[in-house]
Amino acid sequence: MGELDGQAHAAEAPVDDPAVPLDPRALGDRDAEFTAFATTAQAELGRMAWLLTGDVHLAAELVQTALVRTYTAWPRARAGDPLAYARRVLANARIDLWRRRRREVLVAPDDVPHQATADAGATVEHRDELVRALAELSPQQRRVVVLRYLVGLSEREVADDLGVSAGTVKTQASRGLHRLRASLGELPGESGD
Repeated sequence: MGELDGQAHAAEAPVDDPAVPLDPRALGDRDAEFTAFATTAQAELGRMAWLLTGDVHLAAELVQTALVRTYTAWPRARAGDPLAYARRVLANARIDLWRRRRREVLVAPDDVPHQATADAGATVEHRDELVRALAELSPQQRRVVVLRYLVGLSEREVADDLGVSAGTVKTQASRGLHRLRASLGELPGESGD
């Protein structure tokens, strides 16, 4: 009867406990759960990565890195807000890449096409101007501006994602917006209406 009790306790042990071997069926559920998360989060992470880097290929690489690291830590990531966790991993991966290269490898403002295609109209032109202006910001200002205004996070969410205080977010956002206004003029949505 003692063996049965021991087996019953082993079967009731939480799947996320690293001391307990994973049941393949539970692993399949984990894979399905993560796949569903990755499918819904990939577009937002890709947009954020592209805005942070200005390079579609580097952005794709950062998204892949963020998703791999998030999957590796999935039990911890899903316990809180998995998207916030993945955004933080992505931002940290961008910092790691920058540190390895010791300089920013962003598109030079002169290398971004100045002409939009006839099909895309002014949207592409404005997007290109925004990418050029973002490239002129410091890495910290760029991360804050992207997360706060382009991804749409609150100051607290940005602070949590980047591991800084809300005051730092406010300061960096203010300075970043000031530099963007100097580069772009009036920002969309800021008209005096």
